[in-house]
Amino acid sequence: MLDRRNFLGRSVSGLSAVALASLLQRDGLLANARASGGSPAIDLARPHAPRPPHMAPAAKNVLVIFCAGACSQLETWDFKPELIKRDGQPLPGGPSVTFQGPSGNLAQPQYKFRPRGQTGKMISEMVPHLAELADDVAFVHSLTSKSNTHGPAENFLSTGFVLDGFPSIGAWVSYALGTENQDLPAFVAIPDPRGVPQASVNNWGPGFLPAVFQGTPFSTSQPIGNLKPPPGVGAPADRAARSLLRTLNETHLRDHPGDGSLSARIASYELAARMQLSVPAISDLSTESQQTLTMYGADSKNDIKASFARNCILARRLIESGVRFVQLFNGAYASGGALNWDGHQKLREQYDGHGEILDQPAAALFRDLKQRGLLDDTLVVWCTEFGRMPMFQKGAQGRDHNPQGFTAWLGGAGVKPGVSHGATDELGFKAIENVLSVHDLNATILHLLGLDHQRLTFHHNGIDRRLTDVHGHVIQELLA
Repeated sequence: MLDRRNFLGRSVSGLSAVALASLLQRDGLLANARASGGSPAIDLARPHAPRPPHMAPAAKNVLVIFCAGACSQLETWDFKPELIKRDGQPLPGGPSVTFQGPSGNLAQPQYKFRPRGQTGKMISEMVPHLAELADDVAFVHSLTSKSNTHGPAENFLSTGFVLDGFPSIGAWVSYALGTENQDLPAFVAIPDPRGVPQASVNNWGPGFLPAVFQGTPFSTSQPIGNLKPPPGVGAPADRAARSLLRTLNETHLRDHPGDGSLSARIASYELAARMQLSVPAISDLSTESQQTLTMYGADSKNDIKASFARNCILARRLIESGVRFVQLFNGAYASGGALNWDGHQKLREQYDGHGEILDQPAAALFRDLKQRGLLDDTLVVWCTEFGRMPMFQKGAQGRDHNPQGFTAWLGGAGVKPGVSHGATDELGFKAIENVLSVHDLNATILHLLGLDHQRLTFHHNGIDRRLTDVHGHVIQELLA
């Protein structure tokens, strides 16, 4: 406790420091992290123009395959023979109650695992096509999350914060680097054919970054609306109207040269005009061969699988066209796991369906990128918001939420293939070796794009904000 004399004395010292900082700032003598080149210089008239990274990049593009609903690591990538041995036993010292209620006994993986590729990586039979990529990707088995609730955990994965209102990683990348193709958005989110994830637009939103850097959501079954001219307006009239509008915008901008928001708005409208031609063309899969459609499973009798497969082809076409960041969703928000990987009640039954939808199309996407030489410049990331418990829920045949240890994998540009980094304990309950946070995963993605996660900042409400908050380090063991 301070007496009045000491309180007033210390207050005066504090006010002096504030005054000094103000004077130094006015005279340009105050150190500023943004002056060191961390924040990009944005031409508001061309906000998506390519911008140089902080350092030489390994990757130019990113494709994120996001399995919404928390896909179980124990049924896919994280083999635990001890869990098989102790099937049906209680977890010693384990929680009696988890996210949704009382815990049941330990439950062995619901699918058999077997060694894959030259590395002999043990992967589940639920995903036989993706398992064939074992030698091409690097696994991270020790990720942890800050939340065991889907919405906040999706926020954390995509934005680095559990709360709403923060920029998504795709928006950060668009803000930092722009894009090569000026006729398409820099950042595209492709929702699952069944709907959007629980955190919805937060996964591709701009947060406090300029709105021009938000992701543009569309898919083969849900095209961007309002791109076609209204009935009765032919191409010549449409071009004439756009030309007049451009002239009016340029005149208005000359009269208001300091209006940055006006420049950004004009740039957005001009991109929308160019997208009238580019988006329908890139979404038209009629130019794809039957062999390609079959390879992806786009001709499957399972309508959802076929639709997801077409989304995978769209993702490849976007990467091929130079779109900087593509976020491909598998699974949509719904309670009970009917439409996503949230396997609480009948995990095996639910995962049989979800695995079929994901496996062939996603594996074909990776192989297609590789055979076309696109993996030389493209980083592919498979992820989910958290893992599942090693025990079943009491009275159910499914696993509860587990943010204490789960898996992601990376492949393509700059990634050391055939690596497994980190580990959970012998039952897959908790990360114990090389424990990592989502901040570390995001720092690594930025690093592979040539971006220093500590330097990439945006000044908001008096704080130089960044994707990784005040945390994160690059996972060096994954780098080629």
